[in-house]
Amino acid sequence: MNEDLNRPQGRYFEELTPGTVIRHRVTRTLTEADNVLFTTLTMNPQPLHLDHEYAAQTEFGQPLVNSLLTLSLLVGLSVHELTLGTLVANLGMTDVVFPKPVFHGDTIHAESEVLEARESKSRPNQGLVTVEHRAINGRGDVVAQCKRTMLMQKRG
Repeated sequence: MNEDLNRPQGRYFEELTPGTVIRHRVTRTLTEADNVLFTTLTMNPQPLHLDHEYAAQTEFGQPLVNSLLTLSLLVGLSVHELTLGTLVANLGMTDVVFPKPVFHGDTIHAESEVLEARESKSRPNQGLVTVEHRAINGRGDVVAQCKRTMLMQKRG
């Protein structure tokens, strides 16, 4: 049996050395339906996300995609090539910023840069990895960024 077919799609701790940059291949265009569903599902009544007339009177002139949807998408876009089947746990996120707005119809792609990696002191088969995720729109603007610390499996 082919060993490559049995390995998880994500990367193991040993494959996540500081300085590694992963440009994730999966992209996603955010729609109005995505934004309305996420915003109402999470009980957020902010008219900036839901009310076209209200949003038209703001400096943006149109509804904004909920920033927490953008953050969730950013992490989700990284899963296939980073953590699918190799993540033990998310330990935390810091330095979350949204430097540019996201609008309905924006296509987002993501990249992740490994900032730190160290073996776990209490779990010999695992290691801690901190990455910086960046969400980038089709115009090349960074629209979301965060640092994420994960507990990752080691090989074997």
